[in-house]
Amino acid sequence: MSESNPIRIFVSHLFHEDPDYLRVFEFLESVDRFYYLNCSKPENMPAGGGQEAIRDELIAQIKEAEAVVILANHYSMNADLIRFQLDVAEANEKPILAIRPFGGVANTDEALLARVHEHLEWNERDIADAIKRQARLEDTTRWDVIDFP
Repeated sequence: MSESNPIRIFVSHLFHEDPDYLRVFEFLESVDRFYYLNCSKPENMPAGGGQEAIRDELIAQIKEAEAVVILANHYSMNADLIRFQLDVAEANEKPILAIRPFGGVANTDEALLARVHEHLEWNERDIADAIKRQARLEDTTRWDVIDFP
């Protein structure tokens, strides 16, 4: 992964930019030397064509990505649409990561957990490392440093 070869990611959305959707990118932007390209386009809500047009748009967005990040709270808001995004990711053999609901007040649905490769907390380093691991099979060489008083 480099600036000239960023990791292409799709982050689940319900065709609007909610706070958790935006928070993912805030977290990723705070990680040094992590380069990504956002393939999700919530602003591209099809004007016509109904459910078929929505599905076609999601398929196009997910096919571009190397990894799919599902926000667990989106599953509770619109399980059918998120299940479709999961189906498309699985059909295209994209690794799937889930990020638990922000704030830790709710649990991730068991049906979602059964379909993901990794379940993550809201931690910028963990999210970036998991994306690298799943999208490019790059293991990080980071070490946690523990200071003893």
